[in-house]
Formats: sequence, C-alpha cells, structure tokens
Amino acid sequence: MVSPVTVVKSEGPKLVPFFKATCVYFVLWLPSSSPSWVSALIKCLPIFCLWLFLLAHGLGFLQAHPSATRIFVGLVFSALGDAFLIWQDQGYFVHGMLMFAVTHMLYASAFGMRPLAVRTGLVMGVLSGLCYVLLYPGLSGAFTYLVGVYVVIISFMGWRAVAGLRLVGAAWRWTELAAGSGALLFIISDLTIGLNKFCFPVPYSRALIMSTYYAAQMLIALSAVESR
Repeated sequence: MVSPVTVVKSEGPKLVPFFKATCVYFVLWLPSSSPSWVSALIKCLPIFCLWLFLLAHGLGFLQAHPSATRIFVGLVFSALGDAFLIWQDQGYFVHGMLMFAVTHMLYASAFGMRPLAVRTGLVMGVLSGLCYVLLYPGLSGAFTYLVGVYVVIISFMGWRAVAGLRLVGAAWRWTELAAGSGALLFIISDLTIGLNKFCFPVPYSRALIMSTYYAAQMLIALSAVESR
C-alpha cells in the first residue's frame, strides 16, 4: 500500500499549477453577470492544468491505461461544459449539461463495472431519486426530462466510483478513495447548481459550487494515477 506521504511527494509537485490556477479564479472572482472569453479562460484554467497533470505522466502512460485516457477525455469535455455554462443565461445551459453528461459517462467507463456492488448501487439509486424529487417542483418543460436523465447519469458515475472503494484490507488503494470522494463532491456541486437554478437561491452558491467542483475534478484526475 502506498502511503499518503508518498503520494503527496510524488504527485503534489505536478498539481502545483492546478492549485495556482484555482487561486487565480477565486482571487479574481470575475462577475458571472458579465460573461466573456476572459472569464471562460479563467474558469477553465484549473481544468487545463489537470490535463497537464495527466500528460506529465507521459503519453505512454495514457496509452497503457485506457481508464486514464477516458478521464483525460472527460476533462476535455468538462472544459467545454465550463465554457458553455459561462453563457448559461444566454441559452447555453443545456449545452453545458450535455458536455458534463458525456464527462460522467467517460468517468463511469474509467471506473469500470468491477466490483458490481449492487447494494451500493441501490443506495445511490435511492439518493438520486430523492435528489430528483427535491428538484422536480422547480422544473418545467424539457428540463423535467433533461434533469432526470442527467441525475441518472451522474448517479451511475457516483455508483461506479464508490463501488471500488475499499477502506480496509490488502486491496486498499488511495486511487479508489480519490475516485469515490471526487464523485461525491461532483454530485454535491451539481446538486447545488440545480437547487440554485431551479428551486431557490443557495447562499454563497458560486463559492460552494466551484470549490467542490475543482476538488472533485482534482481527485478524479488523481485517481487515474494507478499505485497499489
């Protein structure tokens, strides 16, 4: 088993650009009411840095690990989704949803179907149903169906991420802990977006959404680096 200290020493330096870019986003805090290509670039910059984080392990690493490649492609679609959501009030919210739906399917594929963990899937199914019930009163038109499909997709991704989590025993891997934690943070971020957009204003919603989102993406990217 690889110790957390070893992980920090080996992977931490490669994540420095990501942390710096995240700080730039929160320090500048460009107003969301005035979307621009500059604000899109600043928002996407931490995700670009996660591209570099995976590429820093070499193209051979990505070619040898299909799951890491899928996570890399998922990060590409995430950046597209981030850009579309900058202009969500101009009608691009659905485009952003589509990009992130593709991201979640790629992540779920990367996490795989073993172990199946049926009970974990049932729990995730119940929780996702409760989330949809919570959002449903604020939904109308096509969003009634689109949000429902999106909830199913992100919940499936969360199930596959958490299914591999083993906290005890010889099979324990920090990569699985990163994947499970990242998926749950992603769900929290997207649920906050849904509540804030369709139901009621969430206090400090942007700070909550972006902090959990960036943390989720970092952990999922970190989970691509296989180390037993």
